[in-house]
Amino acid sequence: MFDGKIARFSTVYGAIPEPTSEQAMTDTVTTSGSSSASKNLFARLIGVITSPKDTFADVARAPRWFGMLAVTTVAAAVFTALPLTTDAGRQSALEQQVQQMKSFGFDVNDQMYEQMERRAGMMPYTTAGGVLVVGTIVAVIASGILFAVFNAGLGGTASFKQLFSVFVHAGVISTLSAVFSGALNYFRGTMSSVSNLSALLPMVPETSFVGHLLAAIDIFLIWYVFVLALGLAVLYRRRTQPIAITLFSIYGVIAIVIALVKTRLGG
Repeated sequence: MFDGKIARFSTVYGAIPEPTSEQAMTDTVTTSGSSSASKNLFARLIGVITSPKDTFADVARAPRWFGMLAVTTVAAAVFTALPLTTDAGRQSALEQQVQQMKSFGFDVNDQMYEQMERRAGMMPYTTAGGVLVVGTIVAVIASGILFAVFNAGLGGTASFKQLFSVFVHAGVISTLSAVFSGALNYFRGTMSSVSNLSALLPMVPETSFVGHLLAAIDIFLIWYVFVLALGLAVLYRRRTQPIAITLFSIYGVIAIVIALVKTRLGG
């Protein structure tokens, strides 16, 4: 299903070509033998978007994560919270919370709604703080899982610092999504997604299974998954396509489960 699309992505992004023989998982990118100067933070940030293969090769040779993690998480936190600085944005978020609670069987009475309204003024701060904390925790946990799969499971020899640096740099795409959505929602006065397939196909009923499935498929997230697959392929000197297919398959299963649960709950 993804073969043709991934092949075209690989051509555009300069992904690792398919080798004539199977490469060993232990053949990882090392820091030795590199004569070129390492890219600075800004060059790496732009490079993840414009030339990810070269950028990930640089990250693998000289793994650095703190500066990029700080920039991406702070930017994501600011732009995620930005729409909540407006009355319309807070009202939209409040209505979403009410709908979610009702979908789980909670009865929101007038008193509860008034309490939620009083706490709405703190939404920008709690949202930004949540993105900073949760984003960092998720990055560490996800990197740990990938490290276990590629190193312990498949015999790779990359260090955790190298893998974590690759994962953090791939997060530039997620941050770009937050910046795009946050800025657009700020002017629209909403908190709705602007880059999922449901937003692009408004004729599909939102509460149907197909509607929930389309809502779970985000254009930026597809881009992010491919960039992460490319980064892992560069780090472990593997083919991009099998890694991308695996990650997209996991994403597809998660999207289907989310759609099934939401349809079942009637949300």
